[in-house]
Amino acid sequence: MHVVELKEGPAVLFLYGFPELWYTWRHQMLFIASKGYRAIAHDLRGFGDTEAPSSPTSYTAFHIVGDLMSLLDLLKLDKVYLVGHDWVP
Repeated sequence: MHVVELKEGPAVLFLYGFPELWYTWRHQMLFIASKGYRAIAHDLRGFGDTEAPSSPTSYTAFHIVGDLMSLLDLLKLDKVYLVGHDWVP
């Protein structure tokens, strides 16, 4: 999983909706990091530099939540501030 982090401090996790990348949050990450927070964004499975599973059944909400929980475990974070967006057709 491709992850981008800036600075140290309380963690802020940025999530995006289809069809974007971590790069969507670059300006907000710089701002949040300048205020003393640890800004974290990643590419979801199948996007950007994160591996794409071959089966379409590997892209459910449960898989994405599992990926997020694994990311938090890997980063040893038990609490994050969450910033997200998506669009609805």
